[in-house]
Amino acid sequence: MTDLLPDLPTFPARPAPVSADRFREVFRRHPAGVVVITVDAGRGPAGFTATSLTSLSLDPPLVSFAVSATSSSWPHVRDASTAVVNFLGAEHELLARQFAARGIDRFAPPTRWRRLADGAPVLEEAPAWLRVRLEQRVTAGDHRIVVARVEESWLARSHRPLVHHDGRYHALPPRP
Repeated sequence: MTDLLPDLPTFPARPAPVSADRFREVFRRHPAGVVVITVDAGRGPAGFTATSLTSLSLDPPLVSFAVSATSSSWPHVRDASTAVVNFLGAEHELLARQFAARGIDRFAPPTRWRRLADGAPVLEEAPAWLRVRLEQRVTAGDHRIVVARVEESWLARSHRPLVHHDGRYHALPPRP
């Protein structure tokens, strides 16, 4: 009966402390959905690619995401009152890379975007989005965790999500 069990890892008697490299290595193997967070705090649109989106609560509807304190987007997120969480589809790897790049105008063509009624920037290609009110910003190490209340949503009929795993973007297969 034991031949049917998978090989289990052998744990060291005393695990080693977690280095930054090991921490990254462990999380590279954890797949995560890819979104682009967009904001405008009155200085023009800003945005960044994130894999840290989490649903927190149904009542009230809350989400959270993390942003690096050294990111060029952090001052915009810090000062904004609303944001848009743009969910990316399998075909949006280039968009994810554009919003992860440093030192470029992420909203320049070929990015297609528009403003919602409250002025928040939204990506036109996103197959789903949430407009959120930014309620809390919590310091957590070298990042800031943002808690936001969902106020509005849009969802296309169906889409295949973009995920990030082992340092690369991947598309999930279509649902059967």
